[in-house]
Amino acid sequence: MAMINLLSLNKPCKQAMKILGFSLLFGMFLSGTSLGAEPFKIADKQSYLMDVVNLLKQKWPHNRTVNIVAHGHSVPAGYFKTPIVDTFHAYPYLLHKALKEKYPYAVMNVIVTAIGGENSQSGAERFEKDVLACQPDVILIDYALNDRGLRLKNAEKAWRTMIEEAKAKGVKVILLTPTGDESASLDNPGDLLNLHADQIRKLAKEYQVGLVDSLAIYKQYIQQGGKLEDLMSQVNHPNGKGHEMIAQEIFTWFNQQ
Repeated sequence: MAMINLLSLNKPCKQAMKILGFSLLFGMFLSGTSLGAEPFKIADKQSYLMDVVNLLKQKWPHNRTVNIVAHGHSVPAGYFKTPIVDTFHAYPYLLHKALKEKYPYAVMNVIVTAIGGENSQSGAERFEKDVLACQPDVILIDYALNDRGLRLKNAEKAWRTMIEEAKAKGVKVILLTPTGDESASLDNPGDLLNLHADQIRKLAKEYQVGLVDSLAIYKQYIQQGGKLEDLMSQVNHPNGKGHEMIAQEIFTWFNQQ
């Protein structure tokens, strides 16, 4: 391809080239890239929660209470076979237990602000009052199962609101894709469960926050010969095994030396 000699161009052409160059740079900015830079990606698991982990390692009298908030719908709220709420086998409690075993000096709360039946729009509306008021160090957000009743763009707006409000306060965020649902077509990319999961993955990359890809974990289990029913207490709620898999993945974000 022949090189363009900018000196030989007339003034209108030079102006057009400048506009083209600006457009290319602006396009790279919107796509999360720059010259010599990589696209946006999720936070680095080994460093993202380092400050929180250091707090968990501190001994009295130098420690302080660390607050982790699980915000979302019926799954983090602990609903198994509705109306039974099995708190002590749901992933927030399992995470709390695993963290205490890892960090015996830590004083911590794992606070559940989840409400059964709620979607992210309602969750965003009460985010400041119910979540940020807890002075969290880390927030887990898990709404995708119920967000299928919303348009994707409405769910996206609500998730963005929560992420941005948390980041403005300096709070670390981990987004969760949905757990399984027996009524969904998990092998269909156009299924709403998959579409919402994809949107959450993109948001995690854009905002460079943590991601627990629950849906991918469930799919991997199935691909390895398991059945979705093995992980479910009812059509849309995990059982203890399903919760344990999610808790283990969340724990990996805190499992640092």
